[in-house]
Amino acid sequence: MRRAVITASATAAGVVLLLSLKPHDPSSAHAISASNANPGSGTSTGTGTGTDSGTDSSAGSTGAADTAQGGGTARTATGSAVNTRYGPVQVKVTMDGGRISRIDVVQYPTRDRRDREINESAIPVLNQEALAAQSADIDVVSGATYTSDGYTRSLQSALDQVGK
Repeated sequence: MRRAVITASATAAGVVLLLSLKPHDPSSAHAISASNANPGSGTSTGTGTGTDSGTDSSAGSTGAADTAQGGGTARTATGSAVNTRYGPVQVKVTMDGGRISRIDVVQYPTRDRRDREINESAIPVLNQEALAAQSADIDVVSGATYTSDGYTRSLQSALDQVGK
């Protein structure tokens, strides 16, 4: 009888502890971007804020917008959101005079700490490679294979929209 009371008490305590755990808050998503101010120079990376809605918006792309900037025509297009195993990846490209001048990653997997850790180091590398190659034909970043695949597919979608 005493064992049954101890077992029931331990089980109840375990359930209470399990229910008291709080899940992490995925609302702290960031957008990562890179720009190539001078096509002959290196790249710079920066962060801004964005949202990671986590929804299936594979058709959620915007058309190209033309603006006058620096004597040329800058065109911007957002590629389709590509769903990967760990979450959607979406890229926004700015073209200036036929060259990729800026790449913003609008969405990327940020479900947990490890996702953020991997992608915050992989995305600047992907941006740098894409700006150097001036296309979506870039290498996969080791350790971020799914993000790399989603990145290149979304980038190609954006490039198709701007006619490159």
